[in-house]
Amino acid sequence: MFTGIIEETGQIKKLTQSEGGIRMDIQTQSTGKDLRLGGSLAVNGCCLTATKLAGSRHARRVSVDLLIETWSKTNLQHLTEGSLVNLERPLKADGRFDGHMVAGHIEGTGKITRWTKVGQDRRLEITPPKSLMRYIVPKGSIAIDGISLTVAEVLTRRFRVWIIPHTLGVTNLREAKQGGCVNLETDILGKYVERLLDHRRELWGITVLLESAVARRAGKSGERITDFSRVLSLSMTTKNSA
Repeated sequence: MFTGIIEETGQIKKLTQSEGGIRMDIQTQSTGKDLRLGGSLAVNGCCLTATKLAGSRHARRVSVDLLIETWSKTNLQHLTEGSLVNLERPLKADGRFDGHMVAGHIEGTGKITRWTKVGQDRRLEITPPKSLMRYIVPKGSIAIDGISLTVAEVLTRRFRVWIIPHTLGVTNLREAKQGGCVNLETDILGKYVERLLDHRRELWGITVLLESAVARRAGKSGERITDFSRVLSLSMTTKNSA
């Protein structure tokens, strides 16, 4: 689990492609210090595993391996040697929670449709996949390239966030351009709520079917039914006799 508070930007030093996927070598500073082989590292919001460590603790080169699916479904496919990536280590159990819950599972990529300077700040507008729009709400949280940001406004087919100078300076957004591609992960809480509501609707549908079956059965027999176990029994009888 991550928080969306970027610790540093790393630089891609090498990209190596093979049949199984792509190996990415990233030059780190602070995030590589206590990273262990097999440990997790969020790269542009994508949770990856450190497969090789080289160099000193304060200038460690971290290698991560990407499956073709991960490569093709994230903006990592557009990066080249020298590109900056946002880095964050997983949240410790006793760590401070400053952003929001970020799983590191990229749901899709969005296109930067507007990137303008307004005073000292930047206004960023992104067009996400249509399937993600229902999870994006005003004043809600969203991870953009792993950065925890607050949705300022939801428009018909895009949404808007504001970037303060500090965020711009410590993330890869300082290299962002209109038309560029960013990784997106919506707030996981919204997806849990949706799943619970779907389950409730399923139960409601079953209840309606049971009530209908019981009503038909009771109508035939003239019996008034108040015991739920009797409802189930009669509904099963009705189903078996159908």
